[in-house]
Amino acid sequence: MIRSIRKFDIFMNFFGTIKLVFRTLLARKGRSFLTILGIVIGVAGVIIIIALGAGAQALVLGQITKLGSNLLSVQAGKSNDKGPPSQLFGIVVTTLTTQDADALRDKARVPHAVAVNPLARGSASVTWERNTVDTNFVATDYNYPNVVTVPMNKGQFFDQQAEQGGGNVVVLGSTVADELFGSSGIDPIGQVVKVKSSLQTGSRADQSIVGGVPLRVVGVVSPRGTVFFQDQDDQIFVPLAIGQQQLLGIHYLQAINIKADSPANVDQTILDINTVLSQQHHIKKDSDVDYTVRSIADAIGILTTITSALSLFLTAMAAISLLVGGIGILNIMLVTVAERTREIGLRKAVGAGNAAIRNQFLFESGIMTLSGGLIGIVVGVIVSYLVSLLMHVLGFDWAFVISLTSVVLAVGVSILTGVVFGLYPAFKAAKLNPIEALRYE
Repeated sequence: MIRSIRKFDIFMNFFGTIKLVFRTLLARKGRSFLTILGIVIGVAGVIIIIALGAGAQALVLGQITKLGSNLLSVQAGKSNDKGPPSQLFGIVVTTLTTQDADALRDKARVPHAVAVNPLARGSASVTWERNTVDTNFVATDYNYPNVVTVPMNKGQFFDQQAEQGGGNVVVLGSTVADELFGSSGIDPIGQVVKVKSSLQTGSRADQSIVGGVPLRVVGVVSPRGTVFFQDQDDQIFVPLAIGQQQLLGIHYLQAINIKADSPANVDQTILDINTVLSQQHHIKKDSDVDYTVRSIADAIGILTTITSALSLFLTAMAAISLLVGGIGILNIMLVTVAERTREIGLRKAVGAGNAAIRNQFLFESGIMTLSGGLIGIVVGVIVSYLVSLLMHVLGFDWAFVISLTSVVLAVGVSILTGVVFGLYPAFKAAKLNPIEALRYE
């Protein structure tokens, strides 16, 4: 019976303290709002940055995985460890050739390669009648759709006969086709366009025909969006011989794409590629290596590490605002203790103990930070959702991701901030001498 009465008294004291705290906070609405605002901004910032980081990571990885987890790429030039190959720094490397691609097609030497696709790239202008579009071109062979998925909107990708027979054909990306033929309403298939490489891609190119190389449109690719940071719709595809000889004036390749039969055989395929190219290039020691083999898995791993580290850094920066908000609470609570010194003395005079005074001020700081945390979560979720809608409108496949961990972390940190920064003012208030407090002016 006595224990029940004590439990009831404890409950009533707790309820009374909470009621007093809310009455005090409502009596100072402006100050309470400004104090809570710092926590709201900090929590909302943490939620938004974590959500944006997760969305950006999903966007980047989604673009890469569109290519398939069993895709390999041989780049001209050696790289250090996991860094990019030399040609990405503007260094011209001429070590990869069509003979290398032919060697990699040998099933006896690279048994798990189901498709091998040589590549050369450049920039060019495409002209049809009075319309001209500046774009990029990919010089490749008929095997390209077997390595990378190329959904066709009209016509077809050029076949082996057109590619190996030196046919003057071209496949247009959807953006290029729209800019050239969209306003005319004419079907691009069968039309002849002129392609002229820019001066930056090769002054030795054979472009004796005035205005560029005439090519017949045989296909238009369906819209594919951005993959691996490159607009797949703003480009054209030409046969490898046309691109090398007539547009670029080169004899080498910039890359060779290889598709393994399954992700499980990617590592073995990389070993086979290294063996073949070492023989092709007469490599005797590691310092002689003049190519780089990369897999999609490597790219995913590198980008995941980078985006995760960046998200962690930005989250830490946002968390600083929680610290600032906590300092604001400390400052406000100290001012509150000074302003309410006579009130504290009066409460002690009528029987309130140190624990009751301490708990009152701790609850005030805790309730303010909890309220700020909950409001911050709502604000953070709404802003993150609006950003995801905006990104979808802009054409990005942006994921709206709100992790439970980020919510719990934000609320937990906000409450901890209130408790930590409210302890000193609470203990200071509890230690006040009631007689001196009543004399305070």
